[in-house]
Amino acid sequence: MATVLEMLVQLAVVVTVLCAAVRAYTPADSYLFLCGTSGNATVDGRTFVGDAGLPASVLMAPQSTEANMPANQVTGADDDSPALYQSARVFTAPANYAFSAKPGRHFVRLRFFPFRYQSYDLAADAAFNVSVQGVVFVDGYTPKNGTAVVREFSVNITGRALVITFTPTGKKVAFVNAIEVVSHPDELIGDTAPMVNPRNQSQYTGLTAKALETVHRINMGEPKVTPNNDTLWRTWLPDWTFLHESSFAAHNQVSPAMIKYQSGYATSLTAPSAVYTTVTELNTTAAMVGNTQAQLNLTWKFDAPAVSDYLLRLHLCDIVSKATLGVVFNVYVGQWRVLQDYESSGDTFSLLATPLYKDFVLAASDAAKGTITVSIGSSTATNALPGGFLNGLEIMRIVGSTGSIDSATSPRGSKIKTGIIAGSAVGGAVLAIALGCVAVRMLRRKKKPVKQPSNTWVPFSASALGARSRTSFGRSSIVNVVTLGQNGAGAGAGYRFPFAALQEATGGFEEEMVIGVGGFGKVYRGTLRDGTQVAVKRGNRLSQQGLNEFRTEIELLSQLRHRHLVSLIGYCDERGEMILVYEYMAKGTLRSHLYGSDLPPLPWKQRLEACIGAARGLHYLHTGSAKAIIHRDVKSANILLDDGFMAKVADFGLSKTGPELDKTHVSTAVKGSFGYLDPEYFRRQMLTEKSDVYSFGVVLLEVLCARAVIDPTLPREMVNLAEWATRRLRDGELDRIVDQKIAGTIRPDSLKKFADTAEKCLAEYGVERPSMGDVLWCLEYALQLQVASPDSSVTTLQRSSSISSVVTDATVSANLGDLDGMSMKRVFSKMLKSEEEGRRKMH
Repeated sequence: MATVLEMLVQLAVVVTVLCAAVRAYTPADSYLFLCGTSGNATVDGRTFVGDAGLPASVLMAPQSTEANMPANQVTGADDDSPALYQSARVFTAPANYAFSAKPGRHFVRLRFFPFRYQSYDLAADAAFNVSVQGVVFVDGYTPKNGTAVVREFSVNITGRALVITFTPTGKKVAFVNAIEVVSHPDELIGDTAPMVNPRNQSQYTGLTAKALETVHRINMGEPKVTPNNDTLWRTWLPDWTFLHESSFAAHNQVSPAMIKYQSGYATSLTAPSAVYTTVTELNTTAAMVGNTQAQLNLTWKFDAPAVSDYLLRLHLCDIVSKATLGVVFNVYVGQWRVLQDYESSGDTFSLLATPLYKDFVLAASDAAKGTITVSIGSSTATNALPGGFLNGLEIMRIVGSTGSIDSATSPRGSKIKTGIIAGSAVGGAVLAIALGCVAVRMLRRKKKPVKQPSNTWVPFSASALGARSRTSFGRSSIVNVVTLGQNGAGAGAGYRFPFAALQEATGGFEEEMVIGVGGFGKVYRGTLRDGTQVAVKRGNRLSQQGLNEFRTEIELLSQLRHRHLVSLIGYCDERGEMILVYEYMAKGTLRSHLYGSDLPPLPWKQRLEACIGAARGLHYLHTGSAKAIIHRDVKSANILLDDGFMAKVADFGLSKTGPELDKTHVSTAVKGSFGYLDPEYFRRQMLTEKSDVYSFGVVLLEVLCARAVIDPTLPREMVNLAEWATRRLRDGELDRIVDQKIAGTIRPDSLKKFADTAEKCLAEYGVERPSMGDVLWCLEYALQLQVASPDSSVTTLQRSSSISSVVTDATVSANLGDLDGMSMKRVFSKMLKSEEEGRRKMH
């Protein structure tokens, strides 16, 4: 016995030494910034440095304000660090923090706490996006009054820089209280994991390249684990608030000396020992009724919006078994069993008290109700004793996994400045040295401008688009690329602009000239030398995805000309730039006239006309050439309005040529925007024109309801516009969802026709959706119902169950003519007359 005790003591010493060695992990990069102040704050032994002294090359925020909270009012912060919330930097225009960084995975932690400062009430005045490396991580964030929030992401950096961009939406402001960028081991995230739903592909691959957001990080049992007790400064919350039926749960805890880290399994970097020394297990007493075995499950429920795939990590360490056989139990995620008859002891005794973890990926479509449940249950195997346990759980959102979130979410990237050296992480002396180096470098750049060619892609050749010839545009020398329009639409011309000409047109890409920020990059208002106003979209040169979209947009729009498609005037590919030049659309996006801005509400007639214009543009894409062109990113932010509020479809970077004549679809990776994405396309990765129809149906709901397609601030059943609105329409509650600002101005028959059209577009299966031509026809009809005089013929037609019951398909075909041309008022006039004649004959 003494020998065994001595061995256990030696083992405990070894484990303690190993843990201490791992605890000494030193990150390659560690940037800790306190925002909006020149002071420092030390939290858990780490010093956060005030960002007030950072140079413009690190903090690129020409329009920002330093705000300081008069008193400590912070509540609700998971990491209990009130010192990090006493100040904030407030942005009234897009701004960047730029860090030099070594390749590899990094934690990016952003802290937000709204407070009132002078003229700013951050709880009411803030609404913004946050992008990291050009990918939108925080979309449409509106803070909750009195609550501190930590948003944590794991990002894989492949270059030498990391850029965090804050972009206010509408006329709101953005803000941040503290920023943390810290390296963590690459091996923390594996590349593959099995899918939860066996109907999906068996393995999810490519995780090492994905960005992940921590949605929940749970320590089963007590206590809460704070950053100073975690090697990687993470926070782990207790699980008791997530338990569905706490009476079925029992908690247990052991000494850290019992934990046996083994090679090939988890380490203290995977999770701290505090996670593996505590456990929540099934209450086995409750599982037995008399002498019979009862099947019992213990379930945790977590909120998780169904807009992304999720990586779930289960932490397991058997500290509950009283025998060498261990415990045999099942683990479920939702309705799917992910571990069947899991034996905690493994094949031998060696796995008892050994930390390990199991990863699984849950598809967005399988978390459709916005809730993720994890359960443990007794095995049904013969002679298996009731039991089961879990030590910890992490739920991480896979950023961009089901397409982009709204206008700037896809990994197309906003503009990132490269070659920037940020200040040091912490420590006054190191910070001063780094900033001094930056200052010297900046002075050298001012003395002698250096042309820096990109090493990520080669300049795009326009030779495939047509013949080149030198010409003049205003007084700037450019290259003309001549191509033919489609179906006799006439000759179009695209121009290759010198970079200097676009620099001049935008005032050196001045921030004041920014009129929008999209996935591809920032959009600037520009004026050419001859006075022509243009929109200049400057892409992210670091993004290979951006290059693909740059090519697609040029190749596509050089061949298309239609009055309801935004025209491409030219492009620039000098100096590694990816710049597209479009006609200027003075009234901006359709979305900005519906919600999220201070613009007056768009009248119903103008909303109908905008929808009709967009439908004409999409109908032309689908039918105007030998092979259909599928837009793939139809949304209200990609429908632009000119001076006269005429709508034009924009942003063709994701567009795809349709199927061959002998095929029904194009098989392709899923691209699109959250909230607009065709669920059938997402499930099957089979793209058709009907995917655009579904997305356009969501746009029609935006027009009808004047709200965002995904709004996580609303009650759970209202978060997703398409799901919420279609439920209301099916229940006959149209009056509850229509925009109340203009509801009184809409004729009921026009409203009904419009809502019916939207609902048909959102049919679950593409074959059940109308074509874009049919959608256009219905919208034209809804417009005529809105503007028609209240005479008897119109009243009679309103009572008809459907137009097809009055007018035959042949009549419709004969009267429709060119759907992309003039107004169809004449068509409906003929229809009304046809109906009256038919009625007279019947009588």
